[in-house]
Amino acid sequence: MLAQTLENLRGSYNRGSSADDFVEGEAGSADLKRFTERVRPFILVTARDRGRIREKLYELDALNIPFLIICGERVDHPKVRYRKVRGKWDAINFGSQFTPMDAKFIVLNDCDTEIHNLEHAFTHARHADLIYCLVKVTSGPQTKFYEILNPIRKRLNVAASGELMLMSRRLFSRLIPIPPCNAEDTYMMFKALEWGNRVRFCTQTYVITERTLDPAEEQVYKRRTTLGIYHALRLANPPAAIRAFYYSLPLVFPLLAIAGGDGRAWTMGIERAIVSGMMKRFSTYFPATNNNHNNHNKVI
Repeated sequence: MLAQTLENLRGSYNRGSSADDFVEGEAGSADLKRFTERVRPFILVTARDRGRIREKLYELDALNIPFLIICGERVDHPKVRYRKVRGKWDAINFGSQFTPMDAKFIVLNDCDTEIHNLEHAFTHARHADLIYCLVKVTSGPQTKFYEILNPIRKRLNVAASGELMLMSRRLFSRLIPIPPCNAEDTYMMFKALEWGNRVRFCTQTYVITERTLDPAEEQVYKRRTTLGIYHALRLANPPAAIRAFYYSLPLVFPLLAIAGGDGRAWTMGIERAIVSGMMKRFSTYFPATNNNHNNHNKVI
């Protein structure tokens, strides 16, 4: 599956990803208020620092859904709680104590994102226990990487996107506490699949964010995220098809180099992650990148 997707990359990696390419869920004119009344969601946001807190407060107030932001810096606001930066897994664990018990769905969201079409994600609430949503990156190497990853995820849930993820209260409570893991989003999805829960990749709901800006940053980022997923595989037992995908990854990831400089950065990052994973050198803290863009909020 991965090899076939990579073979098609030569003629396709310059095209931008579009949520319209993946139509699912109910009607696009879904009423957000109607769905929120039915699923009673609560949004738990994580932020490394105060950099995008003001914008996120405006966005969430407009959605009219109860929420709380866990921030690595102190902010004088009733809907923001301080937690020293240890990792996103720790922020979620800390924030879980503040989620109301009458909430049927818990929505996890990164502070450095803009949410679009949230009502579509709620259309899956009847048929799924965990829903992760599309990510649209404004620029940089990740724009091409998602063109590879998203078609795969349409067929096999190989990696979640914690930028915007919804899960039932029952599943969320069972997952807490999350163990130390850089890929806490994929760990939660793997555990959900291990327990027989239903998982959906919703591509009509999406978030806009920023990522790495050049191949050098991308290589470091890819090593951290890939290593986090291999760590998640040690902490959870997803279906055999997913495990087979990652067992075969060392054989096929060199094909990513056909994407040019960005592809070479992916291959080098993945190679280093595989080596670190074999040596069991797993990190549980995701430090900020050096650039001054939204990426500093990516994982707290």
